[in-house]
Amino acid sequence: MKVTSMVKQSPGARIIRYFIGIVDELKKVVWLSRREVIYLTALVLLVAGLAGAVLGALDYGFTALIDKLILGR
Repeated sequence: MKVTSMVKQSPGARIIRYFIGIVDELKKVVWLSRREVIYLTALVLLVAGLAGAVLGALDYGFTALIDKLILGR
């Protein structure tokens, strides 16, 4: 834990220190490989497509059910 002195800093110095902190934190991140990014993106798209298809089928089925039972069409 860093202990900073109680000396006031100019707004410009605080902004610079803020961005230096951001860069330091980004250096600690373990980034995914290109292959992992492609695989996980494809997986997310596949799951989203399947979920959309299931929900679309349920919506279509319930709409047809309501049309026949309640509206009598």
